[in-house]
Amino acid sequence: MKSLTLTGIVLILIAFVLFYFNDNFTVMRLFEPITLMGILFGVGIGLIFGGLIGYVSKGNAVKQAKIQQEFKLLQKEKAELERQKSENINNGNL
Repeated sequence: MKSLTLTGIVLILIAFVLFYFNDNFTVMRLFEPITLMGILFGVGIGLIFGGLIGYVSKGNAVKQAKIQQEFKLLQKEKAELERQKSENINNGNL
C-alpha cells in the first residue's frame, strides 16, 4: 500500500509540474471547473483502483491466515498422534 501512495504522489507532482510549465499558467487556473473536474476524476479513479487492490490483498491475507491456522491444527494433531503412539509402544513393552 505504501508503494501505491508513493505512486499517487509522484503522479500528482508530475501533473502539477506539467500544468506549471504550461504557457499560460496562473494560480487561478488551478481552480477553474475543468481543472477541478480533472482532479476529481483522478481522485475517483485512484479510489476505485485502491479499493480493488485493497479488496484483493485482504482476500489473500484472509486465505493465508486460514492456511496458517489449518497448518497449526495439523501440527497439534500430529503431535497428539505421536504422543499416543509413543504411549502405546511404552505400554506394549512393559
